[in-house]
Order: sequence, then C-alpha cells, then structure tokens
Amino acid sequence: MQRLIIDTDTASDDAVAILMALRSPEVRVEAITIVAGNVPVEMGARNAGYTAELCGQEVPIYIGCERPLVREPYWAFFFHGPDGMGGMNLPPPRRPPESEHAVDALIRLVRSAPGELTLVTLGPLTNVAMALREAPDIAGKVKQCVVMGGAACTVGNITPAAEYNIWVDPEAARIVLHSGMPILMVGWEHSRGPSALTEAEIEALYALGTPFARFAMDCNRSALEASMKWLGEPGLTLPDPVTMAIVLEPEVCTARGRHFVDTETGSELTRGMTVVDRLGVTGREPNVEVCWAIDPARWKAVLRRCLQ
Repeated sequence: MQRLIIDTDTASDDAVAILMALRSPEVRVEAITIVAGNVPVEMGARNAGYTAELCGQEVPIYIGCERPLVREPYWAFFFHGPDGMGGMNLPPPRRPPESEHAVDALIRLVRSAPGELTLVTLGPLTNVAMALREAPDIAGKVKQCVVMGGAACTVGNITPAAEYNIWVDPEAARIVLHSGMPILMVGWEHSRGPSALTEAEIEALYALGTPFARFAMDCNRSALEASMKWLGEPGLTLPDPVTMAIVLEPEVCTARGRHFVDTETGSELTRGMTVVDRLGVTGREPNVEVCWAIDPARWKAVLRRCLQ
C-alpha cells in the first residue's frame, strides 16, 4: 500500500491525477494540500474536493499558501478555463476543507510517519518550501518526493526556458531542490508528442462510459484546445497524470538518472529554468533524480485502467 500526500493547484490535469490515485486500490491518499498556481487556493480546494467526492473518498483537504514566496501570482485560466476545469462550474463538495493550514499539515503528517509517505507535487512548490523552512528535518523523513515540474534540457511551456510550476515560484523550487529530500523530477516534456492523447484516444476513453472517464475528459476541454492551438501538440497534454502514472507504476519511466539540478531565480529571461547538469560538467554533487524518458503506451494504459 502506497501512502501519498498530494500537493496541488487543482485544475483540470491535476484533477485527473488525483482521480488516478484515488481510483488505485494499492494507494491510500492521506491528504491533499492546496497551493496557489493554476487557480486561487479556494478554487483549487473546491476542485480537489469535488474530485474526491466523485471517487467516493473521504480525504482531508488543507488550504495552503495563497501566493508564491516573493512573486505575484500568475493564474492559468488561459489554459484550464475560467474555473480551472474547462468551464464545468462544479458544485461545491459536501466536505469543507480542514481548518489546519497545509504547511502545518505537511509537517505533522510527515513527522508522524517517517519513511512511509510519498509526497507528490503537482503545482508550484510554495507549500513544500515553507514546510522545509519551518521544519528542515522533514526532508529526511519523506519516503520520496515526486515533482511534476521543470523541463530537463528542453523547451518550457510558459516561457521558452521554463515550465509553469517552477516558473511561478522559482525561489520555492530552489529551496526544495537543495533540501536533501529524495526527489524524482518529472518534466512537462513527457506529456508531449506521442504521450499526448489524440482525439481518437479521447473518444475511446469516453466510450468507457464511466463517470470517471467523462469527468476526466470534460474538465480538460479547455486544456485540449490550448494544447493543440497554443502549444501545437497533436492532442491533450496531461503532465500531472503522466507523473501520477509513474508514481503508480514506476516502470512508466524508462530512463532516469541522478544529476545536479538548480533553478534560475535572478534572470527574467530564464526565470524558473531547471538547469540539469546531465554531463557532470560542474562537478557538483547530484541532488535530484531526473526522469529522461517514458513509455507513452504504458502511461496511457495506466490512465485507462484508472478511468474504468
């Protein structure tokens, strides 16, 4: 049984990743913590709560940091729609968020189960950085931290150099990357090209006829349009679900390696760029395991299984 904490700025692809975890019998989601990113935290909590309710799960949801450490928020409504969910206008979940702050919840939960909890981050790393600032010891108590973020030696999706989650709060990302936490970085590039869901594949998922498949595809209608028209992809890019597929089935990641990784915080041109020393030219000690390649067919099979 895998025990997860999911830290998320819940919009459409985050919701699918959460659903995948909640639909997996070998996983127990201990908590969902909400960070500002795609949408404001109250909206993110609502979207996460609705997703858990759809799955018939009672999962505590904790609202966290309302803005990046030093930057202004930058919402992604342009990609995910006016509610972050493709304009579905979902009703509020019956269970409200918990009163405890997400940062305090992260510290408490990790300390209560050292070596047992995997932290999966699907948004900017503000909550995690704040938790590490307050309690540096938790870096050594997390079983693994799987980060959906960055672009390893490739193009970004919010600027030419940077992936959105890291770009929104690069200062937080730098704290997390240098914390000593056992990190696996899964860049957005693994959702591109052959890993994107084509229109035929989307129709095949709708044909499953389950509420989970309908929800997963309906909430990503805006993301599908943005993926194809704005990013020029052959279909729907789902970086958060790809990351969750690797959590659920590590063999989805077919090539990985440990490298020194840092994040640019000073330059506006390359703000949020994840600089990976793949060849070891700096001589710096590796601090992050980087996913270099995935099996597109296998990731899609994991998704299909979770939506059935």
